[in-house]
Amino acid sequence: MSRDHIPATRRGVLKGALALGAVAAVPAVATPAHAVAAPANPLVRHRADPHIHRHTDRRYYFTATSPEYDRIILRRSRTLAGLATAEESVIWRRHTTGDMAAHIWAPEIHHIDGAWYIYFAAAPADDVWKIRIWVLENRNADPFEGTWTEKGQLTTAWETFSLDATTFTHRGSRYLAWAQHEPGIDHNTGVFLSRMANPWTLTGPQVRLTTPEYDWERIGFKVNEGPAVIRRNGRLFMTYSASATDANYCMGLLTADEDADLLAPGAWAKSPVPVFTSNDTTRQYGPGHNSFTVAEDGRTDVLVYHARQYKEISGDPLHDPNRHTRIQRLRWKPDGTPDFGVPVADGPVRLVGKGRP
Repeated sequence: MSRDHIPATRRGVLKGALALGAVAAVPAVATPAHAVAAPANPLVRHRADPHIHRHTDRRYYFTATSPEYDRIILRRSRTLAGLATAEESVIWRRHTTGDMAAHIWAPEIHHIDGAWYIYFAAAPADDVWKIRIWVLENRNADPFEGTWTEKGQLTTAWETFSLDATTFTHRGSRYLAWAQHEPGIDHNTGVFLSRMANPWTLTGPQVRLTTPEYDWERIGFKVNEGPAVIRRNGRLFMTYSASATDANYCMGLLTADEDADLLAPGAWAKSPVPVFTSNDTTRQYGPGHNSFTVAEDGRTDVLVYHARQYKEISGDPLHDPNRHTRIQRLRWKPDGTPDFGVPVADGPVRLVGKGRP
């Protein structure tokens, strides 16, 4: 949105998911659990809005927001633990002028129809809150090679603040979910959904799925952002993040039946309470902007997210660089719905096996 919508003292619109296509791409052949080193949290320091894609080559591809907000990075490893020390490549840098010169936020990497795509947010150098969604394409089989081509801005129904795009497929259609300010609505961002004509173009209606309506979604700022989708047990589950990016940041949940028209009014049911929040016992604060992947066994679902190790922040939370990438096992309740638990404490993380992480 424009600065007219933003409290000047807080620089207030806040930035923000591995989606279905990436989950479906996990190969049937799995790595034996006993052969894999256990990861530890924080998995990757100073990297927020983490996105991990496990590709058909059985390797994990990681990208995230750098605290300088000036570049897009990529790591690769055969194990989740290996991402912590994997070499990091800068595959794209902000422009020095123009529409992609500031606030390089929340990249996601997806492999679609034989090519690699990165969705990210950027803003002009002379208007850093005029944030929009942009797309990069690389047709090389190896995303660390070849050329990343700028496909341009992903155009939505309104020319307003927009970010946090994720994509997934369902019943033969590709969808984009993203966060945007809707004109005439009293919030910073809601979450929207649309079908795609190709990886950089929307088609058909653009449907609002959720806006900040509950008190826990409106602390500091009225924000719903950072959608991520996982399909299990006959349903689609879409997480999103809410409120300011300090210790109040948390995750909500939308649920749709897999047979539903995802763009139909009422297709998605919204949880009235947050599903993943700060925890004083484990000393993890502001968990959110998640994605989903699977463990090396090819079956165990893994929640990927960022959080801080402290609650007190001096100044604007966006200027604090200590949102670190974390992972933990995503469990499932007897009724088939996700059990997020609490953000686990720092240290080794058990992803496969009995008991809590």
